Amino acid sequence: MSGRVLLPTEYESIDGDPLDLDGIDHLEIYTANGRQACYYYVNAFGFTPVAYRGPETGHRASASYVLKQGKITLVLTTPLTPTSAISSHLMIHGDTVKDVALRVPHCEAFFAEVVKRGAEPVSPPTVFEDGEGVVKRASFKTYGETIHSVVERRGYTGEFWPGFLPFGKFFPQLQTSAGALPEVGLAAIDHIVGNVGLGDMNRWVQFYGKVLGFTEMQHFSDDDISTEYSALMSKVVRDGTGKVKFPINEPAKGRRKSQIEEYLDFHMGPGVQHVALITGDIIQTVSALKARGVNFLRVPETYYADLEDRVGVIKEDLTRIAELGILVDRDDDGYLLQLFTKPVHDRPTLFFEIIQRRGSQGFGVGNFKALFEAIEREQALRGNL
Repeated sequence: MSGRVLLPTEYESIDGDPLDLDGIDHLEIYTANGRQACYYYVNAFGFTPVAYRGPETGHRASASYVLKQGKITLVLTTPLTPTSAISSHLMIHGDTVKDVALRVPHCEAFFAEVVKRGAEPVSPPTVFEDGEGVVKRASFKTYGETIHSVVERRGYTGEFWPGFLPFGKFFPQLQTSAGALPEVGLAAIDHIVGNVGLGDMNRWVQFYGKVLGFTEMQHFSDDDISTEYSALMSKVVRDGTGKVKFPINEPAKGRRKSQIEEYLDFHMGPGVQHVALITGDIIQTVSALKARGVNFLRVPETYYADLEDRVGVIKEDLTRIAELGILVDRDDDGYLLQLFTKPVHDRPTLFFEIIQRRGSQGFGVGNFKALFEAIEREQALRGNL
């Protein structure tokens, strides 16, 4: 379903801050085979497929599968012709996050403001409408070929978007195939990490500050994030409410190739490195994901030898924490538990973090060395260290 582009004279005027954000609306992942990717995220990560758009619905350019879990929405989009822009994008970058979509109360006002502040537009505010209501969307560029859609869903009651139809109408077997597997319990997106080239981190931190009004939350230097062989630097930006958090990484000079350089080489440029998904019970979630076949990074057993001395008393069972390979870090506000998957595609690019917060709003700085040494062991296996 094609939408109607709004003329600037039709933009709704508002009172208040035009850059108000409601949070992350969805992530769109470009993938070479949407149906197989859908099967993977349903069975491995416990997502529920809810909507579909493709040739059967009258959309002949691409096929998209919409998956949900908690407040997380993934859209897996695959091209249907070898000459499409999506095909070209996949040839260069491989399977990757294309769109980090932001949900906003006022699409036109938000879009007009970010463009005025220097954002490069991709698509203007457009209205999509069906019997379930109205959705408005616009988009602008961020690092690499990643974009931010700006989505307004005022009262829309459909599964995802005008033009998408219920998934079960087309693939009823896939919708129910994972029913016997353990529930995963992922609740929401905690943060989304972008990798950019050497010297570009501050540029994108300034972009989010100037264009979206974000503020810098934390800063990690190469002294904080380094091993014997490699290092990186990172800054975290967030919106005023803390609903949206974007760490941005760049490589630092080291003796060997860093994980950021490996990502940039295989992704062929900047992009989303990983997505952190929050849970209320990381032991249950990681246990379920492992039972479903998800592969995680593993730190040495020595990490757990003095864990309680390093982080203090925690509510979780230390034996189970060690068995599952979960990492723990504490700051002044509390502690967090986290674990990272291995890359979910053949290129060593996109991966996921599972995180549970017990007060801490940090990012696990105390785990950086152990984590990055684990990543380097995987790099070495791939011949990329």
